Amino acid sequence: MIYSKFKATYDGNHDTFRVEFLVVPTAILAFLVNHDFTPLEILWTFSIYLESVAILPQLFMVSKTGEAETITSHYLFALGVYRTLYLFNWIWRYHFEGFFDLIAIVAGLVQTVLYCDFFYLYITKVLKGKKLSLPA
Repeated sequence: MIYSKFKATYDGNHDTFRVEFLVVPTAILAFLVNHDFTPLEILWTFSIYLESVAILPQLFMVSKTGEAETITSHYLFALGVYRTLYLFNWIWRYHFEGFFDLIAIVAGLVQTVLYCDFFYLYITKVLKGKKLSLPA
């Protein structure tokens, strides 16, 4: 779709992130570290690992251009809030049900750490009405 319907919004000059650097390692990790060595479990684990690093291309583009549009900033912040709510969900489930999924927790923590720097910039700039731009 990005090459047809949304072609006018695609920034090919700055979109140089090689997604295979995310897909291949997460696929290998899912194959090696999973709960049960079945095709469905490996695919589920792969999706969890890939989701945890899927924001890297967007963060890479923001760091490469040095700024982000306001709508992009709000979108990234909403994704970070979603991930933070997942952390609260895990705490709740562990406390009341005694359940925890180590794969999901570690992947979620990785994803949350990736958002932390962006959260700082978002809170100090965008919420004060300024455009999100990276420090020079």
